[in-house]
Amino acid sequence: MNEIASLQQITGLAPLDYGILGAAVIALFVIAFVKGRGEKDTKDYFLGNRKTPVWVGTLSFVATEISAMTIVGIPPIGYTENWQYLQFFIGSASARVLIAFFFIPAFYKFNCTTIYEFLKHRFGPQTQYAGSAFFFVTRLFASGVRLYAASLAVSVIMGWQLGYTIAFFTLVSIVFIGFGGIKAVLWTGAFETVIFYVAGLAVAGYLVLHIDGGLGGAWQLASEAGKLSVFNVGWGMKDPNLLWAAVLNGVFGSMAAFGTDQELMQRLLTLETRRESQKTLILTIFTSFPVTWLYLALGTLLFAFYGQNPALPLPENADKILSHFTVHVLPAGLKGLVLTAVVLASIDSPLSSLSSSFITDIYRPLIKREGSERHYLLASRLSVLCFGLLLAGIAWLCAAGSGRMLWLAFKINGVTAGSLLGVFLLGLMTRREGNRTNVAAMLFSAALAGLVLYLSETGRAPIGWSWVIVIGTVSTFSVAWLLAPLEARFKK
Repeated sequence: MNEIASLQQITGLAPLDYGILGAAVIALFVIAFVKGRGEKDTKDYFLGNRKTPVWVGTLSFVATEISAMTIVGIPPIGYTENWQYLQFFIGSASARVLIAFFFIPAFYKFNCTTIYEFLKHRFGPQTQYAGSAFFFVTRLFASGVRLYAASLAVSVIMGWQLGYTIAFFTLVSIVFIGFGGIKAVLWTGAFETVIFYVAGLAVAGYLVLHIDGGLGGAWQLASEAGKLSVFNVGWGMKDPNLLWAAVLNGVFGSMAAFGTDQELMQRLLTLETRRESQKTLILTIFTSFPVTWLYLALGTLLFAFYGQNPALPLPENADKILSHFTVHVLPAGLKGLVLTAVVLASIDSPLSSLSSSFITDIYRPLIKREGSERHYLLASRLSVLCFGLLLAGIAWLCAAGSGRMLWLAFKINGVTAGSLLGVFLLGLMTRREGNRTNVAAMLFSAALAGLVLYLSETGRAPIGWSWVIVIGTVSTFSVAWLLAPLEARFKK
């Protein structure tokens, strides 16, 4: 009993909190074991033999989309800013419809294991290799930020050192995904999404009950402070939160994130038919928006709560606002629920998609062409280990950085995601036959996007960071389109 009391004094967590977390983690591993056991080949390991139910695919997609960046990254936006982040979702919803009826049919036509196989069928192997390499860079760095965000939140709640927290999540993810493959990821993702909703609603309910005037009082305080602003009508390229810019960038950003990123598209490729895959993506509009709005609203409620309780201490960094509130204010039970949501969000890592792309797009065609399925399955699990260690290293480097974590992830993603989207759009919308010229266009456009981001961040160019992905997309498409005839001429 003394040991339990001491632990509670150090971490602020009661036995009930540990019980909730423990039960959820056990449930996660049971689901992973039951659904993920018995893989015999890479088709099963990476695609689940395309037998995923629509509802599982939908919830798993949402879990991967929101991840820890929603749980701990969005409340600080509602706390320090407003609701203008929701403008991006207008563009995002539009992009999902375009992807469902434009991208997915092409991927199913070629029976792709990874979406970069489409680039091989459409252009040639060099474009496939480049697309996969760009995915590695984009996903590793963006997911490293996500792992850092989750680890930071858990380290605050648990009182652990950040390095130990990153190591813990890395180990769990490697074991969990290395064993179960995509089926374990899918079914546990559905479980995670349910926990995200339950935790968010429970904390929102607690805040409403402890704010003077309840929901009406919180609404009045937030409204007077400008925290409820959703639409920012205006003109200019510097502010990424202007309505037209946010919608446009939401379209481009979501098309890149959902249509050209193996991590999210892999979930959609596990559905048996093209129609089921399209239905799944459309349904995510109605499942991801509510949870995004919910955690944004939590930040607004936290603003009202702390505004009415100025004597309560605040964290030195607004990124920690939900974790700080969880540790210092929430009662036993709710603390465990929030901790569980963050832990589960961090475990939903991109290791399966990174492994599938490496084995399918790089290892099979370039390193080991005539291996057995047993060999490729072993190589897949070993690649999960290697990518897990890389992610841990990137997350550790993020600990030395600063700034809003959600925006940081978007900025990192924008530099290379535009190149990917541009070459996919070229393949889907035109009949150009370039291959090596596509690689040159992608490299040039990534360098251009990086330069634009640097000029934007240093104040040397009056353009918002969210334009980076648009510029990269248009540049890749245009340059590749112009250069393709030259490659065709040299072939003759």
